[in-house]
Amino acid sequence: MSNQVCIDASLAIEWLLPERRNSEGEALRHEWNLSRMELVSSPIFNAEVTSTLRKQVFFKNILPEEGEAAFRLFLEMGVRTVTHPSVTVMAWEMAKKYNLPRTYDLQYLAVAELIDCPLWTSDKRFVNSLQNKVGRVRWLGDYQGKGLR
Repeated sequence: MSNQVCIDASLAIEWLLPERRNSEGEALRHEWNLSRMELVSSPIFNAEVTSTLRKQVFFKNILPEEGEAAFRLFLEMGVRTVTHPSVTVMAWEMAKKYNLPRTYDLQYLAVAELIDCPLWTSDKRFVNSLQNKVGRVRWLGDYQGKGLR
């Protein structure tokens, strides 16, 4: 079993914003820390996470100090972005295959495919859009403790 897991921006935001934190997300993160799981992601990950954090501050959903703290936590997460020329092509092909209008989320799936690991997300709409056609996609809401990777 791979000691890597791909995460998308939605899962990182669950960890970074206090009002989004939940027991499943914290338990999953704790399990991965204990097992020294390497977190990997798509090249768009950094832009999506930092844009979301900035937007939360800008629209006064969180205080500036909370935004700064979340940004510092983000920088400490140590998520390795996987840059490979085929990520964009794979995302495009998957969008056609699954008849989806956008390729953002599929870039995360392309990374997971490339390194042969699960993709974890908290985006239920993305999971639903795949209609159980992709076995490597895991939804945070289904996490029930140790062993679900």
